[in-house]
Amino acid sequence: MTGRVGVCEGRLVLDDPAALAQVPGMAAGPSIDDLLSGRWREPASGRAVRLPVRRIVIEPSLDGGEADLIAPLALGARLALVSDPNTWEALGRRVAQALASIATVDSVVVDNPHADLSTAQELAASARFADGLIAVGSGTINDLTKYLACQSGRSYAVFATAPSMNGYVTATASLARDGFKTTLPAQAPVAALFDLAVLRAAPLCLIRAGLGDSICRTTAQTDWLLGHLLHGSSYSETPYLLQAEDEAALLDAASALGARDLAAITTLTRVLVLAGLGMGIVGSSQPGSQGEHLISHYLEMMAGDAHPASLHGEQVGVATLSISRLQNALLGAERPPVLRPTRIDEATLLRHFGPDLGRQCLAELKAKALGPAEAERLNAKLAGDWADITGRVRRVMLLTERLLQALAAAGAPTTAADLGLSPEFYRDALRHAREIRNRFTILDLAADAGLLEAFAAGEH
Repeated sequence: MTGRVGVCEGRLVLDDPAALAQVPGMAAGPSIDDLLSGRWREPASGRAVRLPVRRIVIEPSLDGGEADLIAPLALGARLALVSDPNTWEALGRRVAQALASIATVDSVVVDNPHADLSTAQELAASARFADGLIAVGSGTINDLTKYLACQSGRSYAVFATAPSMNGYVTATASLARDGFKTTLPAQAPVAALFDLAVLRAAPLCLIRAGLGDSICRTTAQTDWLLGHLLHGSSYSETPYLLQAEDEAALLDAASALGARDLAAITTLTRVLVLAGLGMGIVGSSQPGSQGEHLISHYLEMMAGDAHPASLHGEQVGVATLSISRLQNALLGAERPPVLRPTRIDEATLLRHFGPDLGRQCLAELKAKALGPAEAERLNAKLAGDWADITGRVRRVMLLTERLLQALAAAGAPTTAADLGLSPEFYRDALRHAREIRNRFTILDLAADAGLLEAFAAGEH
């Protein structure tokens, strides 16, 4: 079929060279097939990459081929197909009917699902008789299913319904425990299946959310690298090598996402998949989740019923702009900031978050707080190595304006007001997001330098 965009065990292929030229970024980086087969080696170490995902399929349509895709995976004779009311209508019903030819299918439609352990427990009860699991959905449905797969020792596959986030193929789930958003161990899918016709038909807010969850590469890499340079923590370039050229193509194609352009949606899907595979390679969410994600987690934890429920990726997009402005301001300065021991006002923190969340946040903050000796060591390092440190991190940074242009071109939110949030609440998120997780980011550097409050006051 001329011009067909598809895969062969994970490798994106086109049988028409002219069509290939019309799809931005398709020839960039290693093929997905090379990653899944173990043929690709990390340039720095020469180590062959091994991933638990066996098959990734990205095609214009999977209609009629669902059973053929799932049958070789040997998920079992009885499958629980997990969806919500929207994803059931978008794709779940069709997949359930197709898989009935190869297995007994229990359709588990989760009404109003929440990304929390309470919902995961309810799902476990509903899917307890199944041999294997099938997720039909995006962020929340996928996270709940992969967490259940891990907890129960079962395999699962996912049919995506929107190009909205980069967690489809990761081995972590972002779930709330008693209101505290945390990253938990989960199980990567044995197969991730992307029907581009379904993805193109997704609500535009979900497509724009995918862009928001993609552009944070620059802020996440900067934070992760900065932590490595200052604290000697782990760091790897590998996740970013996978998506380097595709990222530029995606930013260039941002305006076409709103028109549901096939090439643009394909590029977005590829970037999301490659970002997820990069996290799988290093076994952590750190390559794609740093200061900007802490802000999003804070928003989800603290907004309460007053928030009109903006999407995670939309929040990440807005937060990425703020973090990018902060990184460019601090790391573009001629002189380094001067750090002080971390100030922790326990009474204020407990009052802000409440006693239960507050105690958890207090433990997270204390775990990374600077003492006098560490602050002195870092100040000496910053003073002596500032040019080298900033030179290295600025090579992986993008200008904030580039990110803003892409989000605006796609019609995505760019301010707190666009998310339905008051400027005051968003500024609180900038001030306090660092307190919810023991992960060093530019927010910690700014806070310990006494600069975060002034920066937050100017953001909206």
